[in-house]
Amino acid sequence: MPRKPIEITVPDLSGKRAVITGASDGIGLGVATRLAAAGAEVLLPVRNPRKGEAALAKIRQAAPAANLTLQALDLSSLDSVSAFGEALRADGRPIHILINNAGVMTPPDRRTTADGFELQFGTNHLGHFALVAHLLPLLRAGHARVTSQISISANSNSINWQDLNWERSYKGTHAYSQSKIAFGLFGLELDRRSQAGRWGITSNLCHPGVAPTSLLAARPELGRDKDTMGVKVIRTLSARGILLGTVDTAQLPALYAATVADAEGGRFYGPSGLGHLGGPPAEQKLYSRLHSVEDAQRIWNTSEELTKVSFPAH
Repeated sequence: MPRKPIEITVPDLSGKRAVITGASDGIGLGVATRLAAAGAEVLLPVRNPRKGEAALAKIRQAAPAANLTLQALDLSSLDSVSAFGEALRADGRPIHILINNAGVMTPPDRRTTADGFELQFGTNHLGHFALVAHLLPLLRAGHARVTSQISISANSNSINWQDLNWERSYKGTHAYSQSKIAFGLFGLELDRRSQAGRWGITSNLCHPGVAPTSLLAARPELGRDKDTMGVKVIRTLSARGILLGTVDTAQLPALYAATVADAEGGRFYGPSGLGHLGGPPAEQKLYSRLHSVEDAQRIWNTSEELTKVSFPAH
């Protein structure tokens, strides 16, 4: 039986500038396409220029009038994040939407970023933390909405405070959970600090549910030469319309959280189906691991120390 399409209405975004990480494929590419079709100027920060050019071509097929820009960014390198921020600040144009979507997931062996951090923690959390800090003047100028993509994995495991870089005993799934818990705590703390300091931005969280995206697919650059058994099962269930979402439906929580007027700062959005694995986007109950303001302040302060970037005190 055909799956009934799930859709949301993205408002007119003419005159808005949107930045979305991880937009060269998967969920990010779909979100970028929808933003461009709604009239936004969309900036795609990409690590691989060839993939970036292919993404632009795909977006223009769906939205011929799309206003698109590519810019180099490798979230696993703090120097690259700094250079990206410097280039955008020099350009000086306000940013109205920032979707922190890029991520890496469960390399089978411990890997590190250019700065020596465990790859998932360094890319998924610290890279985005530094990115927001570098872009903050432009986000403030645009009264931006910042949406950070976490994962249902943030509802499992914990932050390994005694060994944030997993140097003593690496577990890929636990390290992935940690990166998404830290990232979620940051997104919520960003909204609190913005409200307290009157920065003029709002920050919320989303998650895509479970869908057959490229995160668990073969990624030789991560030491994964074949698709995992997990992604094979996900593809089968998704294709049959059992519980899970599709790549198309997995885009919707981020679009909803980043663009719809009803989506608010400090809130969490995801699929509303059984187990929040698929279905239409809606507000979700915040995961227990994201409740602690003390943990949020701790990861914020730790992240400032590790990345050597800082936010305003007020």
